[in-house]
Amino acid sequence: MSAIVPRLVSVIVTGDELDGFTDAAPTSHLKVFLPADGQDEPNLPRYTPDGAVFADEGPRPVVRTYTPRRYDPATKALEIQFLLHGEGPASEWARRAKPGDKLAVGGPGGRFSLEPAAGHWWLAADESAIPAVGTLLDALPETAVADVHIEVDGPDDEIEFAGPAKTTVTWHHRRPGAFGAELAGAAAAAVIADGARVWVACEAAAMRDIRRHLLRERGIPAAQLVTRGYWRAGEQNHPDHDYGED
Repeated sequence: MSAIVPRLVSVIVTGDELDGFTDAAPTSHLKVFLPADGQDEPNLPRYTPDGAVFADEGPRPVVRTYTPRRYDPATKALEIQFLLHGEGPASEWARRAKPGDKLAVGGPGGRFSLEPAAGHWWLAADESAIPAVGTLLDALPETAVADVHIEVDGPDDEIEFAGPAKTTVTWHHRRPGAFGAELAGAAAAAVIADGARVWVACEAAAMRDIRRHLLRERGIPAAQLVTRGYWRAGEQNHPDHDYGED
């Protein structure tokens, strides 16, 4: 484990069965299976026609969803970035991760498809989506223009992004407890070019407010808009398929 900033750490996972991540699309997701307390490795199920069958009656693994930040096929090394927040089991595991620790991953998944021909992008995210923003900026061509807005607790959460696109990143520092309020303000004030692709990923309720504004008040076609609820306030393990289309 190595720290990128105090609340974001990088964990490198290696294994001979990771080649599927070579084809991971930008902003894709994976399932991480972590050992429960007292285990050296996660208790994984065997899948049968009747469903999942566990080898013993031990505790089930902790399962969370993350973005595969990058994969090096030469070394079979997969980077997963963990946001350290609160006292959750995934945060606690990442804080103490060391060489030789075992976990399991499944994926990649997701339905996002990059359109290289899109000349302009407007992105809004909170700190939970910083790894996904990084994968998207890495994939944009040098002809693209990206206007990126990221809401975080404070300046200690800010990181540097690389990538070939012409990118402007604006960091917004959150008012206490006002999840997504700064991103909503950025969306209201944004100058979004005709035909631009819009990608929003943050707290689920805030994402829905921003999505409604962009669709109804700004008239952005739904086909140009991708929205993701990465987490929900008060909920420990939010589903990974919340696109706000309900």
